[in-house]
Amino acid sequence: MTDRPDNRPSTDGLPKTQPLKPSQVRQNVNAKRMLRRLVQGENPPTAPLSIVDRLAGSPYANPTIHVGGVDASARKTIDFALHMAESMFRYGAGALEVETSIIAVTAALGLKNIEVDITNQSVQINYAPKDQTPITLLRVVRSWTNNYAGLAEVHQLVTDIVAGGVGRAEAVRRLDDIIRRSKPFPRWMVTMAFGVFSAVFVGVLGGGLGASALAFVSNMLVNLVARQLGKWRTPDFFVTAACAFLVTFIALMLRWAGADIPPSIVVAGGILLLLPTGRLVSSVQDAINGFPVTAAGRFLSTILTFGAIVAGIAVAVVVGDLSGSVPIDVTQTFPEAYPLWGQAILIAVAVIAIGITEQTLLKLLLPTAAVGLVGYFILWGAANLGLGDRLSPAISAVVIGLLARMVALRLGAPQLVVAVPAALILLPGLKIFRSMYVLTVQEADVLLGSGGMLNAGAIVLGVAAGIVLGDNLARPLTKGLASNERRRVRRR
Repeated sequence: MTDRPDNRPSTDGLPKTQPLKPSQVRQNVNAKRMLRRLVQGENPPTAPLSIVDRLAGSPYANPTIHVGGVDASARKTIDFALHMAESMFRYGAGALEVETSIIAVTAALGLKNIEVDITNQSVQINYAPKDQTPITLLRVVRSWTNNYAGLAEVHQLVTDIVAGGVGRAEAVRRLDDIIRRSKPFPRWMVTMAFGVFSAVFVGVLGGGLGASALAFVSNMLVNLVARQLGKWRTPDFFVTAACAFLVTFIALMLRWAGADIPPSIVVAGGILLLLPTGRLVSSVQDAINGFPVTAAGRFLSTILTFGAIVAGIAVAVVVGDLSGSVPIDVTQTFPEAYPLWGQAILIAVAVIAIGITEQTLLKLLLPTAAVGLVGYFILWGAANLGLGDRLSPAISAVVIGLLARMVALRLGAPQLVVAVPAALILLPGLKIFRSMYVLTVQEADVLLGSGGMLNAGAIVLGVAAGIVLGDNLARPLTKGLASNERRRVRRR
């Protein structure tokens, strides 16, 4: 027996390895591929999302994409997209709606390699096609206005572009027309609507004709003061504080003069239109949809507005106390002044008045009032079932958010345009005034006042989150609405 050149043991007794069959090789490859997907995911973590993924769940899903090659004048397309995004932000749109609109429009006009970055006051678009010089443009939004009609018309313009029936030149012309077009309602009608809303809402809270008349006059005066301060370019914080002071001080002084009118119920009806409902809903929507910077900026702006309202009420209460006004019983409850059917009529009128102050489209007024009525009946039913002051408005807000998306998309408008006016009746204006009065005058009950403010804040956040939740719940039910709109466009 010949010695082995090395000292390795003999392997003659071990079983010999058999070659793998083709089926076994395929199984091993599939197993490795599955393990790699579990560990790494389908795409690298920094890979851009496809257009289908980025528009999923939006009204512009599955857009008609331009297939004739990339537009040679890409700069003009990006300029148009930025101008459109600025207009949407000025009119109150959320960050997700602005982003999906930009992506859908640029894709429909031939630009596929688009990245969008949105913050609280700026929109940036980066266009980086392969083997070409990238283009990056930035637009800053410096002003805001109440113009839900303009927001709805921009939404309709985006729908038409995505449907493939509008080119860039016509889109630019239509956007300029939307921006230059006068708002649907004149200023005198908006001023009247402020007073009408406060009057009818005071009636819903239990105030009589005298309280409603006082709310009507004081809120018309508040609107005129706010308009004049705006002409003087006074910061919004001080405008809001001055309006809250004025409506509170007028109510306290009339009570001091002997008028049998409960000031708290008048103030509650007066400050509801000062609450930044649309901004709060947009901020909650941005936070939920993954825009933390934009949400943080809007939250800060919302908190400052609430602070201005509280400061104005506090100063008015202190001045009234120094003037010798009669102390207010903030625990006083008010019996219903009208039957349920009468309250329903008042709610419908109030929602229409809110729509006028927000400058919504005329065709949306009655549908918005119907959504608000349904929300009010849900609130009434939840309260009678004993669900509490915090859960009942949240449940009603979910229903309003769901119905608002269905109604708005069917009428060619974004959900926010219908949801915000319909949900304003859910906000706790009476709780805010009562809590602020306790904190300012009855210093011994600081804990009671602080608890009331926290409770009011929880209701406001619950309403905003409920609207966003209802919007998301309605998405599976509204998939066909956008396609129906596109079919109508193609027939023209």
